[in-house]
Amino acid sequence: MTGTDQLTAAKRRRRSVTLITGCVLAGLVVLLALVSFVWLPFDAEDTSGGRLSGPGGGHILGTDKLGRDLFTQVMTGSRIAVEAGLGSVTVAAVIGIALGVLAAFAQGWIDDTLSAFLDILIAFPTLLLAMLIVAARSATLGSAVLAIGLAQSAVVARLVRILVKRVLAQDYITAARISGTSWPRTVLSHVLPNIWPTLVVNLALQFGLAVLAEAGLSYLGLGAPPPNASWGRMLQEAQATFTTAPAGALAPGILLVVLVIGVNLVADGLRDTLDPATRRRRA
Repeated sequence: MTGTDQLTAAKRRRRSVTLITGCVLAGLVVLLALVSFVWLPFDAEDTSGGRLSGPGGGHILGTDKLGRDLFTQVMTGSRIAVEAGLGSVTVAAVIGIALGVLAAFAQGWIDDTLSAFLDILIAFPTLLLAMLIVAARSATLGSAVLAIGLAQSAVVARLVRILVKRVLAQDYITAARISGTSWPRTVLSHVLPNIWPTLVVNLALQFGLAVLAEAGLSYLGLGAPPPNASWGRMLQEAQATFTTAPAGALAPGILLVVLVIGVNLVADGLRDTLDPATRRRRA
């Protein structure tokens, strides 16, 4: 094996390690969320554990200032984080892909109008958008997911517009059109399959950003209302008692970091695995 081959093999191993590490980190949190659907150590509203008790008596992490089991809240929070991430990314993907494809096919003033609309939506602060939606719908997880998804849809739409325009300029698209293939079939058969590797990577990154955004909204009281134990709400409630009971803030904070880092590592690994241009550039 030549030196170049050895270097290429080493880089491939590093990429595999990145993807596997990300899957393990994110998978641990997802597994915790899935388990929470069928089993919890205590009822989410059980306050019989005593205020700010340390680990023991069945309470792995202790209890919060109301006497609720912290591990139960952490498990519930992992479920909310995963639901918020998946929900927001789904909203962003559906709206973003539709707007992006439409903008890519548009010409003249329609293209300019859609591009300006996307730029305005991207510049619009997510928190302010969430406040407007919450004011209209009330503070729920659904409102937070909708707000985050709408904010992220503009980013996805702009990326899709750029990718679709690049694909439409290829010769095989011209050949497909000359052969009589309709535009809808061209999009489904040729355009979307060629942009999905880059799009999947971007959506993975958006998942991590959505989890952080949901935690921020919950910290401000704009996310899932009590008794839902969002990690952001747990951080907000635990900040006053951090010196006496640090587990209330450390547990959700560490899991939040683990999930976001894991998802970003997965995105980086997928970029190397799915994107041919990136593979050639890094080879």
